[in-house]
Amino acid sequence: MRIVNLQEMNEVEEKMKNVFHLTEESIIENVGRGVAEFLDKNYSSKEITYLFIVGYGNNGADGMCAARYLSNMGYNVRVFIFGDENKITTSFNNQMNIAESFEVKGNKVESAASVESFILQSSGECIIVDCLFGTGVRLPLADEIYELIQIINDRSNFTISLDIPTGVDTNSGAVEGSAIRADLTLSIGFPKIGCFQGDGVNYVGKLENIDIGMPRQLQVGNKILAGISDIIHTARLRSKFADKRFFGHTLLLGGSHGKTGSLVLSSEAALRVGAGLATGATWEPQYLEFTSRLIPEIKTGFIPTEDTKWDNLIHGLVNYDSIVIGPGLGVNARSRRVVHKVLESYQGPIVVDADAINVLDIEQDALLLQNRQNPTILTPHCGEMASFFNVKEKEVQDNPIKYLKKAIELTNAFVILKGPCTYLGFPSGKIYLNYSPNAGMATGGVGDVLAGILGGLIAQDNTIKKNVSKFDKLVSLDKTILLSVVLHSRAGHFASINLGERYMSANSIIDSLPKAFEEIKNYA
Repeated sequence: MRIVNLQEMNEVEEKMKNVFHLTEESIIENVGRGVAEFLDKNYSSKEITYLFIVGYGNNGADGMCAARYLSNMGYNVRVFIFGDENKITTSFNNQMNIAESFEVKGNKVESAASVESFILQSSGECIIVDCLFGTGVRLPLADEIYELIQIINDRSNFTISLDIPTGVDTNSGAVEGSAIRADLTLSIGFPKIGCFQGDGVNYVGKLENIDIGMPRQLQVGNKILAGISDIIHTARLRSKFADKRFFGHTLLLGGSHGKTGSLVLSSEAALRVGAGLATGATWEPQYLEFTSRLIPEIKTGFIPTEDTKWDNLIHGLVNYDSIVIGPGLGVNARSRRVVHKVLESYQGPIVVDADAINVLDIEQDALLLQNRQNPTILTPHCGEMASFFNVKEKEVQDNPIKYLKKAIELTNAFVILKGPCTYLGFPSGKIYLNYSPNAGMATGGVGDVLAGILGGLIAQDNTIKKNVSKFDKLVSLDKTILLSVVLHSRAGHFASINLGERYMSANSIIDSLPKAFEEIKNYA
């Protein structure tokens, strides 16, 4: 699904009207009907009171239309109109008149206290629907709006925002002072980029998109919200008649003193996603500790501590279909040397993760990465990306796409910027967003599991090994990387459901991989 900024959404709306001859009123009707049908399907108790808080603009018009449809379905609906009446739009005025003919009256309220009083006096469940500004918000807001936001955040049991929470900037995700903290955001037509970056990601809650009959020709863009439908074909490509060599051999390098668990997790994840073989190799002094923690199906090796003894390791790289380097590798000069040696020597796809990223320097090593003739996949989180560019972490959080593109431009690598919303940037120019916030995945080892999944699935990507064009190889790798990230987050989702966000661990994600594969297999 396409993701848009404010300018792109305005261009889409203009084309809907001028090219596809859809009127403003017909679009609003589609929005209102779509919102009402979604709420009817997912929150169907007739004991619920829907309190729509609308502004005088087009977001308010959408809300007024949805309120009318819900009321006509038999739901208890109240509409409070809040804001500057001088800014009323023609569309809002039309929708207000239509709603009143359906006996849905908009009540003009002068203060936030009136809203608070209604919430406190409501019997039964009250769901607040925020339709104040949508994409038309201009920050900072008026004091009375901030007062209303505070009351909603303090008093509401469940809040839904239409398009984007009030107080969140559509483009940057910036919040000045405060914003509606939605439990659910219903984006209209396409999700807005401000939902996924800056502070916005903390206010959106669960995100669902309302289909408003968007023309197929307008659904193409360079920023895409990843979903299961994007990975079905890739996940199902597995022959029943192949042997282990067909499914590839992954080498995973890492595991310094006190960090062998990282390599254990990566190695097991690589095997559990279907790699034919997985070999974990750690530093020689940690070899016994590493092997004592490992399942027997994983092959093992070690990295000599002396550079002069690395020849056998380097010459043996040709035997592997993919390499993962970095989980628990250690941050020191020796780690930096082995990362350089592998990047220079291996003629295949390399996943550069964790400590392998930390020992690289963007100014000194960009050319090394850029000159590789085979794919490199970098997997930083925001802190590692910030260190890579010597900026503050908040700068990366507020401008993830900027730094994603910058990293790709300097390294010619595939870049996975990990977080509650994970950004995937490909050298082709495509950007995917995997929005799957999960507090249970904020724990040690989760990134190591992703690195192993990447290595194991890339080893199985036989298109990369074939004598086909570089373009075909890169297209196939795009799909495999996307599959890895979505699979990882879906397994995390099932782990949190089965165990709870507090109890789950990185190992729980590996244990939940069968459920994630089953979901993809059965997706219709």
